[in-house]
Amino acid sequence: MTNHLNRRMALARSAQVALMLGGLGLLPRAALAAYPTAAFEAKTIADLMKALGAGAPVESKDVTITAPDIAENGAVVPVGGSTSLPGVKRLLLLVEKNPSVLSAAFDVNESVEASFTTRVKMGQSSNVLAVALMADGRVLYAQKEVKVTLGGCGG
Repeated sequence: MTNHLNRRMALARSAQVALMLGGLGLLPRAALAAYPTAAFEAKTIADLMKALGAGAPVESKDVTITAPDIAENGAVVPVGGSTSLPGVKRLLLLVEKNPSVLSAAFDVNESVEASFTTRVKMGQSSNVLAVALMADGRVLYAQKEVKVTLGGCGG
């Protein structure tokens, strides 16, 4: 019980500090509005690319997706994406048949290696994509089908 209250207090204090810094103009505006709301609400890959102001994705061997062939539990599916190409601005992880296509987005610069892993929820079997948004405007992707035996999005 004590740990639970300590976490709540820490979260409350963090929120207060963030609000104070934002009110003083000490947080970068990009951090406050890094992604348009439409990106998180996009139901299709085409809608997502439009919301991000990006072009149509092109499949590339320079982008790598890691995901299991079969996910026994769709609530915690380990996925990852990476590329060694220079000029990556953002790396996205998408689940094509989820209610919202965008599962994760990572900003990249020359100081950050474009290689990320996380766990996502999948309600059903679907293609999972790693998408690299490049500084020169190219949108490159790799995809893999993941079969889900127990749905994680209410399934």
